[in-house]
Amino acid sequence: MDTNMVIEMVGYFASLLVLVSFLMSSVIKLRIVNSVGSFIFAVYAVIIHSYPTALMNFCLVGINLYYLRKLLKSTRQYAVTTEEPGNASLQYFLNYYKEDILKFFPDYGSGKKEVDAAYVVWHNAVPAGVTLGQEHKDGSFEIAVDYTTPQYRDCSVGKYLYAQMAAQGISNLSFPDAPGGHVDYLRKMGFVEENGVYRKKL
Repeated sequence: MDTNMVIEMVGYFASLLVLVSFLMSSVIKLRIVNSVGSFIFAVYAVIIHSYPTALMNFCLVGINLYYLRKLLKSTRQYAVTTEEPGNASLQYFLNYYKEDILKFFPDYGSGKKEVDAAYVVWHNAVPAGVTLGQEHKDGSFEIAVDYTTPQYRDCSVGKYLYAQMAAQGISNLSFPDAPGGHVDYLRKMGFVEENGVYRKKL
């Protein structure tokens, strides 16, 4: 493989990263991937002596880093409410996001998991996430759905909710048969797998 072909492949790879970044639902992930792609593309542009393209991409990296810093430093103010699972406004929210919820929780709406409690996390009076499950008298909570809307997928909703649940007397969380697409999130949030069930002590 000659040098020119390697350089071209670097350019294609950088372009692919930039395109893929726009498919990210998380703004933070979008800016990180976009920054990497823009930086590689800027280096590629310097190698082929396309300096205007290099300058533009270096500027994009700077813009991304600026907004990433603001996103990571921002402290969102949340509130949580407990709702009846059949609440009309909650059902509207769940129906609105049903297609996205099913991507992460394929069993949602199948009736396989019992639900008798719902927690809704709010940001500026806008629902940011909802957790559905079964609350037990021993202080444990069995999660059926733990959904966050795309713009809040930075783990902040979960961290806030779990702190509030602990304050309300919930001491243990469990997630039986957690869907594969949700496992990475559960591990980030401190859940430990035990015989197919993900558990977390609050």
